[in-house]
Amino acid sequence: MITSLPKGKRKIAIVGSAFPLRGGGIATFNERMAKAFIENGDEVKIYTFSLQYPSILFPGKTQYSEEEPPEGLDIEVLVNSINPLNWIKVGRRLKKLAPDIVIFRYWIPFVAPSLGTIAKIIRKNKKTKVIAITDNVIPHENKPGDKLLSRYFIKNVDAFITLSKSVLNDLSLFDTSKPRKYTPHPLYDNFGEIISKADAKKQLKLDNNSNYILFFGFIRDYKGLDTLLEAFADKRLRKFPVKLLIAGEFYTKPDKFLDIIKKHKLEKLVELHTEFIPNTDVHKYFCASDVVVQPYKTATQSGITQVAYHFNKPMVTTDVGGLAELIPDNKVGFVVKNNIEQVAEAIYKFYELNKEEEFSKNAALEKKKYSWEIFVQTILELNKEI
Repeated sequence: MITSLPKGKRKIAIVGSAFPLRGGGIATFNERMAKAFIENGDEVKIYTFSLQYPSILFPGKTQYSEEEPPEGLDIEVLVNSINPLNWIKVGRRLKKLAPDIVIFRYWIPFVAPSLGTIAKIIRKNKKTKVIAITDNVIPHENKPGDKLLSRYFIKNVDAFITLSKSVLNDLSLFDTSKPRKYTPHPLYDNFGEIISKADAKKQLKLDNNSNYILFFGFIRDYKGLDTLLEAFADKRLRKFPVKLLIAGEFYTKPDKFLDIIKKHKLEKLVELHTEFIPNTDVHKYFCASDVVVQPYKTATQSGITQVAYHFNKPMVTTDVGGLAELIPDNKVGFVVKNNIEQVAEAIYKFYELNKEEEFSKNAALEKKKYSWEIFVQTILELNKEI
C-alpha cells in the first residue's frame, strides 16, 4: 500500500532518453516522469544521451526530434553510450553533485556498460540512492551476451521499479536480494485532448464513412503486425465498413508485411502511415480509431496501452508478458492467445456485438488506477527501503 509521503525538495536526477532525442515511448515517459516529480515539489534534472545509438545500429530514419523542446524541464545532453571516458566523466560529475536519487531507465542491454559504469561511480559517494526503472532485463530480441550485460547493470544499482510482473520475475534470474517494486505503467496523458472521431479523420485525411482499427508504434517483428494483417484478412470482417490504420515507422524490413497486404488484396483496406508520428499528432490517430490492437508475439509491457487508456479506447491484446495485466478481458477489450484466428475472432466480436461504447466507458473508469502520483509515491517508498 502506498502511504502519503511529504512533498519533495529532494534532488533527483534522471539518466535516460529525452529531448532532443525523438519522443518515442521512453523519451516521452522520462519527460512526463520528470514533470510528475516537479509537481511533487522535487528538483529534477534529466541527463540524456549525446549519442544513444551509433547510426549503423539505429533502425529508423533519425534519432532526433524536430519538435519544440518540452516546457519546464531541465535537460542536459551528456551521456555517450559508446565512450568509456565519457561514462567516467559523467559518473564522477553525478557523484560530486550527490543528488538524493538517481533514476536510470534501462530497456536494452546495449546501454548496460554505459549506465552500469555511471551508476557504479555514483554509488561511491555513499549518499545517492540509485534506482533503475527496468522495462526489460531480458530483451524481446535476444542476442549473445545480453544476459551478461544486464547482470553488469543490475549489480551496480540499489533497487528496481518494474512496469510489469513478468519483468519483476525476470529480475530474480539476476538478483534476489535488492529492493524492488512493481507498479503499472502510468497514463500517457501528455498527447493532447480528445477530439471528435470525425475531426480526427478529417485531419488525417481518412474516409469518414469507414471505421478504423489502429496499430500504433514502431514496427518491429515481435509486435506481430503480420499476425494482425492475416487476421484482418478474415472474410467475416468485410461485412463491416472497417479499415486497418497502421501508424508508425518501420524498424524492420517492410517486405513481409507488404506481401501479406498484396496476397490478400487488402490495398484499399489498409492505410499505411509508416513514418515517425510526432507527439503532436498522436491524438489524431487514437481519436480516429474505434479500437487499438496489440498483437504482440512477446512483450513485457506496452506504453501503447496507456495512450489508449488516456483516449478511452477499447483494446484487443495478446496474452503475452504483462500486456493482459492492465486490460480486463471483456471489460475494456479482449485478451486473446497469440494466433491469427483468435485475433480475428476478437475483432469480429468487437464489431458484431457493438462493444465500442461499453468498452470506452469502462476504459474511462479503469484508467483512474494509473496516475503519475501513485508512480512517484511508489519510487519514494522504494527509496526508503534502500
